[in-house]
Parts: sequence; structure tokens; C-alpha cells
Amino acid sequence: MSAKYQVEMVANYHCRCGEGPLWDERRGVLFWTDIPAGRLFRYDRASDHHEPIYRGDPVGGFTLQQGGSLLLFGADRISRMGDDGRVEVLIDGIDAEMDRFNDVIADPQGRVYAGTMAKDPQRGGLYRVDTDGSVRCLFRGTGCANGMGFTADRRNFYWTCSTTRRIFRFDYDEDTGDLSNRVELIAVSQADGIPDGLTLDAEGNIWSARWGGFGVYKFSPTGQQLDKIDLPVEKVSSAMFGGADLDELYLTTAGGKDGSDTADGALFRVKLDVPGVVEFRSRVLMS
Repeated sequence: MSAKYQVEMVANYHCRCGEGPLWDERRGVLFWTDIPAGRLFRYDRASDHHEPIYRGDPVGGFTLQQGGSLLLFGADRISRMGDDGRVEVLIDGIDAEMDRFNDVIADPQGRVYAGTMAKDPQRGGLYRVDTDGSVRCLFRGTGCANGMGFTADRRNFYWTCSTTRRIFRFDYDEDTGDLSNRVELIAVSQADGIPDGLTLDAEGNIWSARWGGFGVYKFSPTGQQLDKIDLPVEKVSSAMFGGADLDELYLTTAGGKDGSDTADGALFRVKLDVPGVVEFRSRVLMS
């Protein structure tokens, strides 16, 4: 491991594909999912308590709604889960060709950008879900749409194509939600694994989890690699800042098996000297 970083295991549910860590700054808790197992977990930072809170259909990604509920993106549908655990389907029949939704992110206006996975590597893509519940396909051409983020000035948007092992930058129009001028920012060699989920810190740097790469990589806004945090497991799937001061980087991993004594599939935490930023909340179908 990188000598200057202390990597700590927070919880180990032996997730087959731990994903989508999301920090709730109001309640001081972190949520994450085990996609193929159809499980969702919650970790309370103050009490150090973690527990499963959902078991059902696979959840590829999710956002926090402005009111505090979770907006779940599954296989061709979007649902809402309240604090009581009840799940209500809001939007169904979006794209019959998708395998499922994957990473998602809310924008400053409460819209959600939602990537999809598809068996046909050209049929996956990126959708935008507007606050009125309307859904628009922005583009196709990937088998696995992945990590996303917005720059602090709200002028650019990052999107990861795991299929081609690249991270792209778009111009982003906050008023309309439109994306334009796609530019390749980071290309990852096959030997170095696959770029997966990502998050941004307060200095605008990109932290990109590396599936098959035993760690998370730090890049400058111009795409220059600045650092790497090594993890003891191969499949690092996503990253999210959390903690009271937003200076703890939480990392989900995959490859776990029930009954195993390995760390594959565990949730990890690393204390950093730079904080992250609070994620935007969705406002889909909120009156």
C-alpha cells in the first residue's frame, strides 16, 4: 500500500459488486449497494454502526432526494425508497435493451444523469431524468457507462466509459442540462485495469476507482495522474468523500463471496488532507 495513506476496512459484507457509495451530510451516514445481490447498506459514522436496509431487485445506482428519500435506479425502472423501507416504482419501461442502470448522479438543478449497461456494447449509454420525470437518452455507444462528476464552476461534466477505458469531459449547461463538446481527458491502458466510479475533491481533482487496478487514482483537472492509493483487493469500484469534514474517502470493492475470509467486497476508508464536496440532491417528481 501507499506508505503515506492509512487504509481502514469499515465493513465487510463480502459484496459481489459493492458500488455507489453516497454520503448523506445531513444525517452523517453513508449508503452503498451490492448490485447483483440486490442489497443496500447504511453506515452511521458517529456510532460506527452499519447494517443492511434493503433486499430486493438489484440497484445499479441511487441518489438522495431533496426530502431525504432514496431514488433507486434498477433494471429499466426508477423507484423511491422512504425511511420506512417501502419502495414505490415511479418510472418504468425506460429502455428494454438495457441490462440495468449503473452509476448515476444528481445535478445542481435536481436532474439525474444515469448511465446504463447493455450486453450489446453499443447499446449502453447515458440518460437524463428531468425533475418532471421525463427521461431522455443523451447518447449510446458503450457497454458500461460509469463514474460521473461536475466541476465546481458547474461548467463541465465528467463521464467514464469503462468499455473503452476512458474518462471524458463535456461542456455542461446548468440551465438546460445539455452536454456538448465531448473531449477525451484520460485514457487507461489495458494493463492498468478499468476506470470505474469517480468523485471530485474540493480542489477539482478527480479520484477514479480502478476495477482490476488495486486502488484509486488521483488526477488533476487536466488529466495528469497525481497519486494512487493502493488497496489490498483487486476490484475497486467507486469512491465518495464523507465524514464530518468531508475528508474521508470511502471506497467500495467487489469480488466477495459469502463465507470468505478475504477483504474482497469490503467497504474501505482513507483519511486525506483535502476534503471532498457535498453531492447534489435529486428532485425527480417532487411537488
